[in-house]
Amino acid sequence: MKKIYSLIIILISLSLIGLVIIQVSWIQNAIILKQEQFEQNIQTAITDVGRDLAEQKGIQFSLGSPKLLQDWPTDQFLQLTRPPSIAQKYTSFEVGERIKKAFNTYGLKDTKFEFAILNHSNLRNIYEMQSPNFSVLLSDTIRNKAFGIALSPVSGSISEGLVADEELYIVVPSVKNFVLRSLGWLIAGALLFTLIIIAAFSVTVRTMLKQKKLSEIKSDFINNMTHEFKTPLATISLAVDALKNEKVIQDREKMDYFSGIIKDENKRMNVQVETILQAALLDKQEVQLNLMPKHVHEILYNVLDNFKLQLDEKNAKVDLAFNAKKDMIEADEVHFTNLLNNLVDNAIKYSGDKGLQLQVNTQNSGKFIRIRIEDNGIGMNKETVTRAFEKFYRAHTGNIHNVKGFGLGLSYVKAMVDAHKGKIKVDSTLGKGTIFTLEFPVIQ
Repeated sequence: MKKIYSLIIILISLSLIGLVIIQVSWIQNAIILKQEQFEQNIQTAITDVGRDLAEQKGIQFSLGSPKLLQDWPTDQFLQLTRPPSIAQKYTSFEVGERIKKAFNTYGLKDTKFEFAILNHSNLRNIYEMQSPNFSVLLSDTIRNKAFGIALSPVSGSISEGLVADEELYIVVPSVKNFVLRSLGWLIAGALLFTLIIIAAFSVTVRTMLKQKKLSEIKSDFINNMTHEFKTPLATISLAVDALKNEKVIQDREKMDYFSGIIKDENKRMNVQVETILQAALLDKQEVQLNLMPKHVHEILYNVLDNFKLQLDEKNAKVDLAFNAKKDMIEADEVHFTNLLNNLVDNAIKYSGDKGLQLQVNTQNSGKFIRIRIEDNGIGMNKETVTRAFEKFYRAHTGNIHNVKGFGLGLSYVKAMVDAHKGKIKVDSTLGKGTIFTLEFPVIQ
């Protein structure tokens, strides 16, 4: 069974890791494709703007045809006949509007940009026109993307070779961030569903481990129950056989002795059955408490008095220090007595071979009464302490069944403490002993 659980967890883990890797790869490819599409749209829009501006470059100002004079200098004549540059023909606002219109046409409506027109006249590169933040964005080419196109007139036209050699440059800030924002819903959805799958996987694994744990607890419970019932049944069987003996039948004292054994063992089995039924009621939260004002000290005295014989058999030394001046609480006498019985009974059961030293003291802490029950028994390790109040849990002792029980005692104690609006804490050191500290609200 353990191998099957391990195999299932490994297979699910590998599937989940593979799915995450595929998801990450798919998102990366989607980002790359989106960025390429985005840059292609920008380049197409710039090409349209550049073609439009280049066509307009060949058209001169409406000044009329100049009258040619033989004595005009050649450079002056060329100056008059040279078509205007983009900076001479358009304002920065007009060029920006043309670019914005082209961007809108290709689905780049909210894309920010800065632009400039570079003039290569006289072998010098001069920005004859640029938007306010062009230089700032151009300086950071790591985050920003620059695009350019030559503004040349149509090949074979009259103005070819006469107009200034110009280029249009456009810088788009944070192209990758823009792409990520445009894919935001897609990335968010992928991450969300990945997290859901991881959460479902975690819940599945946790449920499997819990079921495995419950299966182990059930097996332990059945083994304990079989052992608990087997001993009294065997004793009853022997006592019944003895009662059939002629010598026993004729001896009234022996008849009473064996009848008493049957009665005691029957009572013991009834207690075990009642314990299991109580656990079932606690699961269904059907336990009804009959709360009444009760003195804690009085109940403690009664509990210790009931264990007098067991304490004497253990040669126990009991130290009492009832220092609480206010010991009145709202309690169900039966259940409150039972929870204290369980704690004292555990101290006796797990006292080991050394003489039991049991210390019971009380004191007031604000509006609470604190009960402290300390023993010098075998104690518990850290794992047992953390799981002490779990139902059916018992410390592993191999095949040794020297301590009876189903592992229901402390879970019952915790449930009853909670039902009385109290708190319980356990401190234990293996081989040195255990301390149970309980707190309950006092009433005036």
